Amino acid sequence: MNYIYHMVPKNMKGSELHPLNELKNEYPELFERYIQKYFDHPERPKLLEKKIPKLDCLWNDVLHFLPIHPYHVYKAITDLGIKTKKEQQFYKVPIDKLQSNKTAIYLYSKEKYDGPSADIDMSEIKILNTDEYKELIELPRDTIEYYRVENEKGNRFGLFPYIPHILSLGKVNVEDVEVITWNENQNK
Repeated sequence: MNYIYHMVPKNMKGSELHPLNELKNEYPELFERYIQKYFDHPERPKLLEKKIPKLDCLWNDVLHFLPIHPYHVYKAITDLGIKTKKEQQFYKVPIDKLQSNKTAIYLYSKEKYDGPSADIDMSEIKILNTDEYKELIELPRDTIEYYRVENEKGNRFGLFPYIPHILSLGKVNVEDVEVITWNENQNK
């Protein structure tokens, strides 16, 4: 079985993950809380208007999933001596939970990424056939280098740069999915 991963929201309501823009109507108080993360950097508010080619929607109309076990992110960060939360929880979602949604993979390559305010290059978005999906088994080198450089500069930094993202247009029921912590090695 192949999986995708989504950080467990701090204030989850119900048994479905909702894209941010859907929260505006369904859970306005959660929308107001979660939208705040887009105002921690001068470029990030532009993500609220960012269009996703091929899905014909906005960045916050989709759910964002990792195609790699989050242990790899945790290990890369801690191997560099960076302190982080040990018990961060993630939903381990079977890929077939996305079969009824329109879903794409955003390749998020360093070469074609020009920052949060730039358009996404059409070649960076591939419509995903969930039957053909394969989970990644290692982090891109550019991700690890990003962590190292930003840490050396003393900057706060994002956790998932240059890691392909699974973008799914629609809700996802997580009532019966496993919850894991990212500091648990999945090979144990």
